[in-house]
Amino acid sequence: MPLLARDCTAMDSSTPPNKHDSEQGSEHDVEVRLHSLHVYPIKSCAGITLEEALLIETGLEFDRAWMVVDPKGVFVTQRELPRMALIRPTLRQSDMVLRAPGMLALHIQLDAVEAPTRATVWRDEVAAYDMGDLCAQWFSDFLGRPLRLVRFDPEQKRLSDKRWSGAVDAENAFADGFPLLVASTAGLAEFNRRLAASGHDAVTMERFRPNLVLDGLDAHGEDALDEIVFNGDDGIVRLKLVKPCGRCSIPDVDPASGETGNAVGDTLASYRADARLDGALTFGMNAVIVDGVERALRAGMAGRASYRFD
Repeated sequence: MPLLARDCTAMDSSTPPNKHDSEQGSEHDVEVRLHSLHVYPIKSCAGITLEEALLIETGLEFDRAWMVVDPKGVFVTQRELPRMALIRPTLRQSDMVLRAPGMLALHIQLDAVEAPTRATVWRDEVAAYDMGDLCAQWFSDFLGRPLRLVRFDPEQKRLSDKRWSGAVDAENAFADGFPLLVASTAGLAEFNRRLAASGHDAVTMERFRPNLVLDGLDAHGEDALDEIVFNGDDGIVRLKLVKPCGRCSIPDVDPASGETGNAVGDTLASYRADARLDGALTFGMNAVIVDGVERALRAGMAGRASYRFD
């Protein structure tokens, strides 16, 4: 059956920017550059680095649009199945190709789904579409237990926690709780400096699974940002950083091998306990979309970020 059309309205690109947009910025602003863009089409599987991505209501297009579930429709992740890290997608014009060690490639059409179903991600039970028996068998064979693949129903409204998103009705697909995750190259460099001091090899940003990676900040400078504004050819994209990203065991899964360790978590524990989350270990900031749906983000874009004072 064809996928239901997404009910969306592009933001009016003719709306003039406000004074904050057009100013060169105050002494409290910082210039940033969009170093890289990343999407993770299947929740908890490997990601894809893109040169350009469309911003939609739920974040970057195709990000966490699919999810692997158990026979009861409950999501599974690398926390219990670290080999999910070895499932690598490729997005093409009309399909997504999945590859994993020892498996034939699986082709999934981007414009087709099968039976309507329900799926559970954390505390949310949402409308979804099953992707059929062939997909189910492929994931079950590779991961060694009965599983199915589902796709998020674009008619479903799954909102971020209003305690953090405030006045913004931030929609999500199968992301944990927010449409975008922002990190910085300087934050990774500082983390790797500490990792090396403990006698461990450096890790890549793959461990932390962000959507947007910024240049131009001090180490973990994203922690203190309020908003980021990018001026693209098709209009302004305005993002608000709302909540530190608490970290579980997934960053300790080696994305190249699927093996687990503890060096990443131990290093985070040495300096990244965040009082805003009652001491949880954090890396990166969750963000919501204030303006810019149906506009493009491109690697290398310049932007300005404002600091939060609270």
